[in-house]
Amino acid sequence: MTAPQGITPGAGMGAGVHLTPARIAVLLGGPTVLALASWIYLGMMIGDMSIIPGMKAMMMPGMMFTPAPLAGLFLMWAVMMAAMMLPTAAPMIMAYARMQALDRARGAGWQPVWMFSGGYVVAWAGFSLAATLLQAGLTHLALMSPMMMKVGSGPLAGTILIAAGLYQFTPLKQACLSLCRTPLHFLMTEWHDGKIGALRMGWRHGLFCIGCCWALMALLFVTGVMNTAWIIAITLYVLIEKTVPRGKAFSRLAGAALTATGLWVLTG
Repeated sequence: MTAPQGITPGAGMGAGVHLTPARIAVLLGGPTVLALASWIYLGMMIGDMSIIPGMKAMMMPGMMFTPAPLAGLFLMWAVMMAAMMLPTAAPMIMAYARMQALDRARGAGWQPVWMFSGGYVVAWAGFSLAATLLQAGLTHLALMSPMMMKVGSGPLAGTILIAAGLYQFTPLKQACLSLCRTPLHFLMTEWHDGKIGALRMGWRHGLFCIGCCWALMALLFVTGVMNTAWIIAITLYVLIEKTVPRGKAFSRLAGAALTATGLWVLTG
């Protein structure tokens, strides 16, 4: 695990490297196309849920753990996570691109940057699999509506809100958020050369991002997994939390609001 040749701790990210608009377009072309395609397909699924594979089987009792519904749910979650999380990873992807431009004087090649983004998406695909199994289980137990795709139990909804709120205060949340907010520190400590190294780094960053955001994604079980307004709201919140000054204080404020809302739901 070494920083790219010519980089020393404390050096600016890609200091002295000028990325032209054309080069930036090439570097971010893959992640941008994937994010846009994910948003378009997600919008299509929200507009017509019948295009989700296995959707009809989801409406039938005892069918949630059959291949078609599970495949459909996984596709839905994977597309949604790519759409929501790739835009929030843009600062890290650009920071990696600038550092990679100095790695062995190879220039800011497009392949390692795309591999980095791919590793990030793979990590969130793993989260999508876990979310799929959780949704299938809750639906099978009649705790979640297969049509509305949200929990129907007030106590369960309140518990999820409180858990998401309290998680904002945990050391794990704050540690993962710190790594997401400081691209240079992540890149200096996690650097690996080559395309496979880029894939590994993207996957590692995705794991830290999951550690930061998994509880926020759990809110979709309360608001509705395919609720457009909340999908956009959570995406914007994550982006703000990662980038604005005093992001940690902002995350704790959100945690207090979620906890209070959960208590209100439980006692309401």
